[in-house]
Amino acid sequence: MQTATTQNGEASKTSRVGKRPVDVPKGVTVSMQGRKVEIKGAKGQLARELPSTVDVKVEGTKLHVTSTAPGRDGSRLQGLVRALLASMVKGAADGYERVLELKGTGYRVDLKGTTLTFALGYSHPVVFNVPKGLTATIPADSKGTVLVLTGADKELIGQTAATIRGFRPPEPYGGKGVRYRGERVREKAGKAGGKGGKK
Repeated sequence: MQTATTQNGEASKTSRVGKRPVDVPKGVTVSMQGRKVEIKGAKGQLARELPSTVDVKVEGTKLHVTSTAPGRDGSRLQGLVRALLASMVKGAADGYERVLELKGTGYRVDLKGTTLTFALGYSHPVVFNVPKGLTATIPADSKGTVLVLTGADKELIGQTAATIRGFRPPEPYGGKGVRYRGERVREKAGKAGGKGGKK
């Protein structure tokens, strides 16, 4: 970790990760408007307001992040903003994907326009509107048991997937519910049902 000097003459530490430039691939454009950075690509357009102590410079096909915050805050902010920008660039260029699976008898999801309707074993359906900027699809061969979310905003897609999973988290007995694809659910053994009782 290196040090720099802030405008107040205090030492500001720089992050080893944060000082690495972010590569901007072909087809992605980056523009600055005051403290706001905008990134456009084939998969979408993203914007973020920068902290007052962080500066971003666009040099050719690279983004350079610096921070004037004193002490450890300088390295923390530099590393954080660098990671956020790298995520935005990847999202605008390639997009992100999150796959959810519905496990349980009769569990399924239907899509009409941007509205998802879930049957999750409750006495009523669960209705959810897909946020702007995300696309929801249901593979035809899944019979409504698989939901695919795609979009450029990694934070938004992650929060949306977590919200949907929260409608019916996987149960420890049998694993019924909504889970991420590849998620390992720790299942508990059911009760013995009176076996081995006292004689």
